[in-house]
Amino acid sequence: MSRPLSPPMPAGGVTSPDLASLAGLFADRTRAAMCLAMLDGRAWTATELARHAAVAPSTATGHLHLLVAGGLLAEERQGRHRYLRLAGSDIAEMIESLASHAPLRPAPVRSLSDAHRRRALAHARTCYDHLAGAVAVAITDAMTERALLAWDYGPSLTEAGKAWLRDLGIDDRRPLGSHRAHIRTCLDWTERRQHLAGAVGAALFQHALDRDWVERKGTTRVIALTGTGRTVLREQLGLTDIVLELPAG
Repeated sequence: MSRPLSPPMPAGGVTSPDLASLAGLFADRTRAAMCLAMLDGRAWTATELARHAAVAPSTATGHLHLLVAGGLLAEERQGRHRYLRLAGSDIAEMIESLASHAPLRPAPVRSLSDAHRRRALAHARTCYDHLAGAVAVAITDAMTERALLAWDYGPSLTEAGKAWLRDLGIDDRRPLGSHRAHIRTCLDWTERRQHLAGAVGAALFQHALDRDWVERKGTTRVIALTGTGRTVLREQLGLTDIVLELPAG
């Protein structure tokens, strides 16, 4: 799947970022809701996105065309089916960071299950291909306290951090030819603090999925810690039950 190409430089070679154009893509609640939904890292159909945003399919199609043309979404076709996803991890991290700066809009809690879902989403969720939420922030804090992460020039793995990842069975080396940030942080929109992102954050999350430390909950962004995962995070990073257990309602 290819990323959208940047528009050609106009004659004269002088350009400036069109921030207003980018902001305009998020200035509609329907488009914003679609972008937030796709932080789960899945490919969605236009029909699914229309249902999620509670709009007619024709309305959703118009919004999706704008998001694809603006470079926020990429699309792929399989036969007659059209799938859309965020155009890359950098787009996902930008959306998560924007959400962390946005004012919180009161939303009515319609049921006990709705209240539980919101608590679970704040506790642990996907941010495209890495972990977000209270658990992710606690992991980042614990790695810092144990000198696995250093912050002298932005986040970086220490030698101890590299050894820790290798001991877990995670390759700490930067993939050859990759242009993605090896390690970076993302401002968490519920905690308003940093969680681990970049290639290292994605590798750690995938490892947790593969080893059944965490599990996806249906087709939502919610991630649940397993008993094994809680044990590992207690032993490896000293996380407490206050962080590891989903808060009660």
